[in-house]
Amino acid sequence: MHQEYTNGKFIISTDPEKLDLGVIHGYLANESYWAEKIPPEVVAQAIEHSLNFGLYVNTGEQIGYARVITDFTTFAYLCDVFVLPKYRGKGLAKWLMASVMAQPDLQNLRRFMLMTKDAHRLYTRYGFAPVKDPANCLEIARPGLYKNSAGSEQ
Repeated sequence: MHQEYTNGKFIISTDPEKLDLGVIHGYLANESYWAEKIPPEVVAQAIEHSLNFGLYVNTGEQIGYARVITDFTTFAYLCDVFVLPKYRGKGLAKWLMASVMAQPDLQNLRRFMLMTKDAHRLYTRYGFAPVKDPANCLEIARPGLYKNSAGSEQ
């Protein structure tokens, strides 16, 4: 069942049918530091396999997004969170995060993770904290994967 939250003229919905791939891909590929030049088909596949939170003006225009990769039982990873620059400074990122954290399917998880370079103040207010023992956290990182791939330079 899809969730919907309203706040004045703004709406957050978990209905994937409402998502605007052009807006999401446009931001991720051209404005984010973490998914620069990501191909649209990769974004579409990621959306298909995730719990999505679209942020909209009541006209239906998408102005923000958050994606959660999860098994809905023990683990979740929050990623691709953004509010378009024109709509920043209105508390919408905080409301988007509050909506993610209130999602019934994400309660009582053993671990909920994210990575951020610059938004620690936003996420710590919702309970996120630095990894207690970074030595226990391992990764395979491929920075610039999309930026350097031959197919994305066309």
